[in-house]
Amino acid sequence: MKSATRSALSPLNQTDEMHLAFPTGGLAKRAFDIFAAISALVIFLPLFLMIAALVKFTDGGRIFYGHTRVGHNGRSFKCLKFRTMVPNGDEALRRYLHNNPEAKAEWQATRKLKNDPRVTTVGAVLRKLSLDELPQLFNVLRGEMSIVGPRPVVDEELTIYDTFAVYYLRTRPGLTGLWQISGRNDVSYESRIAFDTHYVQNWSLLQDMSIIVKTIPAVCMSRGSY
Repeated sequence: MKSATRSALSPLNQTDEMHLAFPTGGLAKRAFDIFAAISALVIFLPLFLMIAALVKFTDGGRIFYGHTRVGHNGRSFKCLKFRTMVPNGDEALRRYLHNNPEAKAEWQATRKLKNDPRVTTVGAVLRKLSLDELPQLFNVLRGEMSIVGPRPVVDEELTIYDTFAVYYLRTRPGLTGLWQISGRNDVSYESRIAFDTHYVQNWSLLQDMSIIVKTIPAVCMSRGSY
């Protein structure tokens, strides 16, 4: 467990530790996640295979990309996505940020770029429609993510959450959540943290279902997706 995660866990009391041992929603949420993930994989299998072929034949690179994120109780996992970036993405980003101070400030503030030099043509479309995140259904089946939950973050982002990181660590990060139906990248980072905290504090299965229903028009309208 890395330093940011240790820092987030340090002020926990006994009640907090109990929440960390058992993810928010317990067995009911987990059962729903498994049912929903399997159903979605069956329904979207043709689309899944088509996207995989497009990604592969565009430049011959890998189909999937796994980025290390922080999960429940501070456990790290590889968050899966269809690859949307050029193979040498890290170097391309480094050069771009070095030559563009405004982009560097945007990256430091949000960890996102509206004009990301790493994104391929196919990748831009997948991101716009959030289709790059379909492989995260496998993360859900493996128990690393939930269908609905906080936005998956990297370890260093937990330092921005400060004391609110406790709420993030109580549950599994989600394939969708309040952040996705509320504008995604168009909202401030403080708002994202507030969404995550509110979700955990007020969790219910009915709220999860409501968020899933609202995700459909949010994705179709591509609000805040880039």
